[in-house]
Amino acid sequence: MLLTDILCLKMSVFRKIFGSISKSDKVHPEDKGDNKFLPKKDTPVDESFTIKFNENGGKFLYCENIDEAYAFLQQILDENNWSNKMALILNAKLKEKFKDFEWEATSSLKKGHFFFTTCEYLIANDGSLLISSNQIAEKKLNELPKNFIVFATTSQIVQTIGEGLHGIKVKNKKNIPTNITTIKHFKVVDDDNFLSYGSSSKNLYLLLLEDL
Repeated sequence: MLLTDILCLKMSVFRKIFGSISKSDKVHPEDKGDNKFLPKKDTPVDESFTIKFNENGGKFLYCENIDEAYAFLQQILDENNWSNKMALILNAKLKEKFKDFEWEATSSLKKGHFFFTTCEYLIANDGSLLISSNQIAEKKLNELPKNFIVFATTSQIVQTIGEGLHGIKVKNKKNIPTNITTIKHFKVVDDDNFLSYGSSSKNLYLLLLEDL
């Protein structure tokens, strides 16, 4: 049975849930009291993303370094009994970054049991992930496995989809990617539910690496 709740992970993983809190969110002792006459401060963008992403059903693991990302990745595979399953990886740079990880990888949709990928941006105001042909080529979301593991960094968090789209254009001036879309529903849908046909809902884990 697939893991549907982050509580099934080990306690060490527990301590990393919602670990990425902006430095701007820290307050000095004299600032703890709320002043009703002052405007309320905006929620830091990383905290806002974390809250919304969790509300969407995503499972969030904060990594201080790449070694932690490797360790959490192995935990995800172990807890879901995916260690002997094949990983679908379409992004060559991501495949190279995790070349030392012990698993079988494929670029075949038919053989891949779960999809290991990057994303373009993490959208704070709705907790979604912005992806493009850089990650999924010209495939539709419902053609990909329902199990996703996404590797991203804290510098990829932006407030709105508009900011993400602008960032994509800036980074890819000579060759803007196609097939740009978002994914924001991370609750598992039963395979035998006819209403799930063509659904883009994914059972999704996010490995978020600190790079700021």
